[in-house]
This record gives sequence, C-alpha cells and structure tokens, in this order.
Amino acid sequence: MTDEFKKLGPEYRTEDRRITLLSRRMPTVVFYLNMFVIVYKAAKKGRHSLLDRVEWAKSSYSIIRSLEDVGVKIIISGLENVEGLDGQCVFVANHMSILETFILPAILLPYKDVSFIIKRGLIRYPVFRHIMLATEAIVVDRKNPRDDLVTVLREGVRKVNDGKSVVVFPQTTRTTLFEPKKFNTLGVKLAKRAGVPVIPIAIKTDAWGCGTILKDFGRINPHIDVHLAFGRPIFIRNRGVEEHENVIDFIHTKLKRWGSSGDE
Repeated sequence: MTDEFKKLGPEYRTEDRRITLLSRRMPTVVFYLNMFVIVYKAAKKGRHSLLDRVEWAKSSYSIIRSLEDVGVKIIISGLENVEGLDGQCVFVANHMSILETFILPAILLPYKDVSFIIKRGLIRYPVFRHIMLATEAIVVDRKNPRDDLVTVLREGVRKVNDGKSVVVFPQTTRTTLFEPKKFNTLGVKLAKRAGVPVIPIAIKTDAWGCGTILKDFGRINPHIDVHLAFGRPIFIRNRGVEEHENVIDFIHTKLKRWGSSGDE
C-alpha cells in the first residue's frame, strides 16, 4: 500500500474524491474517530513487537487517507531527492503541527528506514507512547539544550550506523510562525557528526490546529491544504554554517510560496 507513493513519482496530490455529508459537516469528529482506531491498532502491534517498518508505514498511510476522507488535500513534492540518495541522511524540517509526525512515516519509509527525534511528552500519551517506543524514537526533554544535543548526537549517530535516517525538528515548539533565529543547528550538527547529508523538508500543516485542552489535538480544517516539499541533499562542509542557512532558505521560500503564516 505504501508503494503508492513510489508509483506516483516525485509529486503527490490528493485526487478529487467524494466526501460524505457527515465528513463535510463534522470533519474534526470524523477524522479523530478514525485516527484513534488507527493509532490504537498500531499501538497494540507495538506492545506485541509487531509494529515493524511495513506496519508503521501502513498505519501512517491510513492517517493520510483519513485526512483526505474529510476533505484535506495533501500536496507532496521533491521525493525524487529522497529516492535518488543512496544511504542515510538527516531530514531537517520546520514543525507546524503533530500532523507531520503522523504522515511522514508513510512518505519516507518506502525509501528510508527512519527514526524521529521527539519530545518526552509524546511518550506520555497512554496509547501513542507504544508506537514511539516500538519505532525506537530518540527522546529529548527540551529542558536543557546541552543535554539534548549530547543525546541527539550520541543516539542519532548510532541510528545512522544501524542503517536509519533521522528526522529532526529543530524548532523548540510547534508553530505556524517560522522564525529562522529559533531554528537551531541540531540537524546540521548531527549530519556532520554522522557523516551524512541533510535533506530539508518544508512543511505546512496548519490544517491540523492546536487544541485548547490538548495542544496536539485541535480542529481539522479541510479548507487549508497540506504541503510538504523535500529539497536536494546538502553535504556538510566545515562548520556547516552555510548549509544551515541553505536549509532555512529552502523552508522559508516554500512557506512564502504557499502563502503560509510562517512568512509573517
């Protein structure tokens, strides 16, 4: 099922589809009901050590389909840059919502085995934690930047040596506002230490809003398109200052083109 992304080539765009009346009127409710079933099934597999790369990708792809079933359009470009790269890399992306955490596995796993760097709070959710633990995510506390850097460099290099690429969100928190000064160099530092290139990912996922009670689970707005764009591999030289600026420029340019509030 996840091979559909390869068959579609470097560009993916949600095709026009019939949206049920209930989904049109209550997209948030319908999506979350489907999502929690998908997550529960994946977590159950995780608890029994059955959530391998293929099952993780299938679960993630089901989330994509559930978003599309309530009217959310997803546009992905630049996957030829992932497919054309031999070996591992560090994916460096901006972070707008939890949506990208749910759908990136389906997009990336057909090409690369991956691990995510996540905040510790995500493994405190009773069900979701089993997925993160089963997929061997790198967990950081985001309390002490120095400690987090040590953890990411140590565990990230180990993942790369084990044949995995690493997904890094260098922003300290999810936000629709892209601020280059708050976009740290963690991804570039890891890539340099591991001896692999960086692939930047520009992300616009504000169709999944922030919640008032739980920040991770807010309103789903089908009128806002989801965009993901993958840049060309960037090989790190010297201290990586220029390469870090190239990553920022790629993300900022894409957000501006999409008319995102990230350009405010």
